[in-house]
Amino acid sequence: MSEMISASLAGAVALALVLHIAWLARASRTKASTGLAADEAGVRAVIPDAANVSDGTAGVVTFAGSWNGRRVQVRTIVDTLAIRKVPARWLSVSITEKVAIPGTFDMMMRPGSPTTFSNFDHLDHTLPKAAGFPAEAVLRSDRKGVRFPETVIAGHLDIFAEERAKELLITPNGVRIVWLLAEAERARYGVFRQAEFGTVRLDPVLIERLLSSASALRDAINQSERQAA
Repeated sequence: MSEMISASLAGAVALALVLHIAWLARASRTKASTGLAADEAGVRAVIPDAANVSDGTAGVVTFAGSWNGRRVQVRTIVDTLAIRKVPARWLSVSITEKVAIPGTFDMMMRPGSPTTFSNFDHLDHTLPKAAGFPAEAVLRSDRKGVRFPETVIAGHLDIFAEERAKELLITPNGVRIVWLLAEAERARYGVFRQAEFGTVRLDPVLIERLLSSASALRDAINQSERQAA
């Protein structure tokens, strides 16, 4: 009899565990769906025609549309590289229009470890910094001996006075700014290895601000090149 009771208890415990796991999975899906809807609303408050063009890459959500007559892209990336102390959620905002620049110019603030949102570590050439660049910035390019309009770029770096501004990437195809949205809850990640970012959502004011900064820099570079020609 005791063996039957023990077996029944074990079965009940196993069933309860399965049901609890299923409930957690449903709750997680519901939370993810709600968060995505909130982020999409935040993006569309600035980019009304924004469409979700994500390609299925885990942890990456991409929206594309038009802002002030220009093609733009807003992307969030969850960086869970093991070498980070805790996972991070990044916001990438881009103006995807032509820029009069001869190669890739990448400015990374406080580079210390590889990231999932950038190819900075794969760029072979480190550039000297002109006056006006942040002390914590490192500049790299994909081409050696190429001259970039560093004076123009340095005049449009106000946003990088804030610690959450991480990267400025300029290529012939556009300008991108990467911003730290949030870091995962340290205690939860330490115990459960789950990347939870609380209630952090995409702020339309921040998106507009980053788009404005990237757009102004692109305009300044193109105008400078036209004047030089």
